Amino acid sequence: MKKISFWIIFLMLLIMACAGQEMSDETNEPSTTGLDFYKGADLSYVNEMEDCGAVYRNELNEVQDPFEIFADAGTNLVRVRLWHNPSWTSYSNYDDVKKTIARAKGYGMQVLLDFHYSDTWADPGRQEIPAAWISYLDDTVALGNAMYQYTFEVLNNLSEEGLLPEMVQIGNEINAMILQQGDVKWPIDWGRNSYLINQGIRAVRAIEIAKNKNVDVLLHIAQPENALWWFKDAVASGVMDFEWIGLSYYPQWSDYDLDNISMPLQTLIQTYKKRLMVVETAYPFTLEAKDSAHNIMGDSSLIEGYPATQSGQLNYLKKLKEAIETAGGEGLIYWEPAWVSTNCATQWGEGSHWENATLFDFDNKANLGMQF
Repeated sequence: MKKISFWIIFLMLLIMACAGQEMSDETNEPSTTGLDFYKGADLSYVNEMEDCGAVYRNELNEVQDPFEIFADAGTNLVRVRLWHNPSWTSYSNYDDVKKTIARAKGYGMQVLLDFHYSDTWADPGRQEIPAAWISYLDDTVALGNAMYQYTFEVLNNLSEEGLLPEMVQIGNEINAMILQQGDVKWPIDWGRNSYLINQGIRAVRAIEIAKNKNVDVLLHIAQPENALWWFKDAVASGVMDFEWIGLSYYPQWSDYDLDNISMPLQTLIQTYKKRLMVVETAYPFTLEAKDSAHNIMGDSSLIEGYPATQSGQLNYLKKLKEAIETAGGEGLIYWEPAWVSTNCATQWGEGSHWENATLFDFDNKANLGMQF
């Protein structure tokens, strides 16, 4: 009887311990390290497209919230861009970004917030300082303070709304020195550049402490070949407190193809001991157009063996994902897969410059590429 009582007590204790562990797991906040691979979508355009009349349909041709379409397809990370004060548009400002983040989190997806630190598009050829900061252009300390305060304020406000992103991107395609005026200037002044980038990072770390939350920092460079020299110079200049290397990879503008793209990715991971994901890529499913806006992706975007078809687009994404994983990378984000054609205008034309490279066909039905 004593032996039976012992084993009954032992089993009861074991059950209680397991139940306690399950409760602990349920109350612990999910970590950004909890996913094996990030399958992401930049959905910055969705709010605007819907306001312009776009209606999205799932693979069954049923009308559905596009955020739900992506979540159901397996998307676990939504990227969203933020401009400082874009007076020329009502989108990609704080209120619009807040709406996007709420929609993404509402369907259980994590968020990567992309600070452009500009009133408009920032990219390798343009890093235009916000108009509100022009008076600080030649005062690195004052400019760094403005950048810190702005970054902290945005994240603090989002946190108060229960919308703190899991990841933050300090600048967009920052191949060139950030916060310039007019044409980008070379070479990079790394004393200035590293100070400014680190001020943005410091603001993220301050939010982590203030909110007792983990927020990963990502630095984003266009094309792997540029990342090789950029991160070497950045780390040598004291930019080291970040978790992620983020890359744009568009084969037509890169020295690397799908057969050798793993090489520079592996070099970056092994050299800097950082996590890595491709935060921008895309591929056309057709070379036709639905509107008069000139499409960015055309014949020169095609890779041998990957035709401009829905299956060609899907196979491109599968092959790129395979290459990223082979290198040790952990994520792939499709750029603007919902920028479909509408009657609204961009700065360059009426319609979309991307409708042949979205993950929706010309009837706004989810295409094969969505299976990625």
